[in-house]
Amino acid sequence: MIELTWARWDAFLEGLYERDERLDRREPEQTYARDEAVDAYVLSAHAEALRSAEVEGDVWGTLADIEEEAGNEEEAWGKITAFYLDRGCVLVRVTDAEEPEEWLLEEGLARRLGLLEGAAADRP
Repeated sequence: MIELTWARWDAFLEGLYERDERLDRREPEQTYARDEAVDAYVLSAHAEALRSAEVEGDVWGTLADIEEEAGNEEEAWGKITAFYLDRGCVLVRVTDAEEPEEWLLEEGLARRLGLLEGAAADRP
């Protein structure tokens, strides 16, 4: 699991760009078009699953996609998380959020975006 504060989460998003439906990290001294900026909505198109106050995810739809059932949203998210972690995805959690802010990203994407560098990554 990777844990980030809101400030680090915002800095992470600001450090990304999307071009031709591919996310990548911004490089110093490079110029990027305004429409290449990444916010939570743009990132959501690349996430396997998410639970966010910023972007409305579809926990129940995702649960149905993985052919699971649950009695409540917390149980549903637990099953979704387990499913994707078992398949090599990475859980990114914003630690100081008022509401749950959790994103499941494919490991290769997380690596390309710099999330697995250094001590930020602590995968179970």
